[in-house]
Amino acid sequence: MLNRRRFLAMSAVAPVALRAQPGRQVHQHALIVDAHVHALDREFYHGGSMGTRYPDGQWDLVRAKEGGVGAFFLSIYVPEEYLPGRFETKQTLRRIDHALEQIRLNHDLVELALTPDDVAKIRARGKMAAILDIEGSYDLDGDLGVLRDLHRLGLRSAQLSAHNWNQHYADSCCSTPEHHGLTEHGREVIHTMNRLGIMINVSHSGDETIAQAIDVSSAPVFATHHGLRSVNNIPRNLSDEMLKKLAGKGGVIGFQIGSDFNNLRAYDYNTKQKGKTFWDTSNLKDRVQGKTIYEVDQMVAPGFPMIGPRLPDDVAMTVDEWVGVVDKAIQLAGEDHVGIGSDFDGGPPLARGMRDVRDLPMITDAMLRRGYSTGRIEKFWGGNAMRLFRDVTAQSNRS
Repeated sequence: MLNRRRFLAMSAVAPVALRAQPGRQVHQHALIVDAHVHALDREFYHGGSMGTRYPDGQWDLVRAKEGGVGAFFLSIYVPEEYLPGRFETKQTLRRIDHALEQIRLNHDLVELALTPDDVAKIRARGKMAAILDIEGSYDLDGDLGVLRDLHRLGLRSAQLSAHNWNQHYADSCCSTPEHHGLTEHGREVIHTMNRLGIMINVSHSGDETIAQAIDVSSAPVFATHHGLRSVNNIPRNLSDEMLKKLAGKGGVIGFQIGSDFNNLRAYDYNTKQKGKTFWDTSNLKDRVQGKTIYEVDQMVAPGFPMIGPRLPDDVAMTVDEWVGVVDKAIQLAGEDHVGIGSDFDGGPPLARGMRDVRDLPMITDAMLRRGYSTGRIEKFWGGNAMRLFRDVTAQSNRS
């Protein structure tokens, strides 16, 4: 491991190329596990391959490889627009089928991982590992038979809440609570996920839902793409109390990479430009009433990929400020409970100077500047996420 004092002494006098070298070495050695990526929204709605280098957006397999990504949670994203017509189950199956086909077509770059051991084997073959995760509209009425079927298809992580809307069994972060957390059936969903070895994703869930999921689950839970409410007081972020509770049972928070989650001035600017908060889904039911699933496809397609706004330099947070938020979480909960869930192509306005997934090494450089050890950096990039995956898998084997 690079001696910290020696690195700082070199940094003071070394040219830029030499100064960046330690960061590259640390980044290349780490297993980068991104817990939340909108990898295939573009391709589902507009065609194409995730193995194509795109000139826009924030993520594709080619650029992800350049950014050092070793594994990623591939978001099976079903927006709220599919719920009013009760298309969410069909849309979930369509998106999983599309994901599996894209993985097959890009087999030279990526393979599906069903277990932590799969991730290691896939990395040993020089490829990226894709872990299927449902985001949003995981409503399905909490049908346990459907849940088991999705597991058979390869699902290994599932978000409890229907994005920004409540479920029939769990409350979301951004709707008026109906159940005050989980219903009895919601608890049965948690137990079934534990038995199957599906990671419980509490992003977008309400506080009561998160707290109860942590208590009910026999395995650690994952807040895959979050920020801290003590930094930006919005319902999508995790309170300090909830972070400590999550960590107390072995859970992990994956930090969303956007400036507006993690910096109040960026959030205020972005909200003012939009004229509403990013979780506002008012009047959505009226807009989709009576539409077929294919008409809903056409309705939502123009929004993908979800490219975050380019913020003025005096508004966008710096990478060092972003790492400062991660550091705050470490001070609260410890270095064993933090990771990254970038939300690339899900709309995050990136930190100043970041173009896309290629620039993930900028975070490693910022962590070295803050004095992080190699071990702490490796835990953040993937060690903690993989430990949680192993814990969930081990629990399922005991059930």
